[in-house]
Amino acid sequence: MVTEPVIFRAAVLADLTQIVALLADDPLGEQREQVENSLADAYVQAFAAIDADPNHELIVGADNNLIIAVLQLSYLPGLTYTGGWRAQIEGVRVARTHRDQGIGRELIEHAIDRARERPCVLVQLSTDKRRAQAVNFYTRLGFEPSHTGMKLWFDQR
Repeated sequence: MVTEPVIFRAAVLADLTQIVALLADDPLGEQREQVENSLADAYVQAFAAIDADPNHELIVGADNNLIIAVLQLSYLPGLTYTGGWRAQIEGVRVARTHRDQGIGRELIEHAIDRARERPCVLVQLSTDKRRAQAVNFYTRLGFEPSHTGMKLWFDQR
C-alpha cells in the first residue's frame, strides 16, 4: 500500500538494483534478468548509456525510498509523419505489492505527458502476447493494437 503520493522521477544509479529486481519479478522477466548479490556489469553499462543520452529516460515511481515502478521512454526521430518524433515505452513494471492501485496508469500517463512535451507525434509500445492483462491495460489507456510487432533475436550473452 502506498503511504504517500508516488513521485515519478529520473532514475539514478542508486536505484538500479531495485529496478532490475522489478524487471525480474514476473514470469517472463525471471527468465531473462539476472538478480544476484551484485549486478552484472551490463546493467551498469546500459544504465550509463541511457542516462547519458537525452533521447532516453529511465523513469521510476518512488514511494519514499522504495522504487515501486519503472519504465524506459525513448524518443525516436523519423522521416515519416513529416519528420515527427515518436516516443517508445519499454520495460514497464509495477511492484507486485503495489499493483491495482492506479500506479501503472499514473506512470503511463506521466510518460505520455513527457512525450507531449518533446513534442512527439505518437507514443508506441509493444507487449508480449502472453501478457493478456497488459494488453487489456494498455487498451483501456487508449492504445490501439494497430500493428504486428516482429523481432529477430540474436544469440543471448
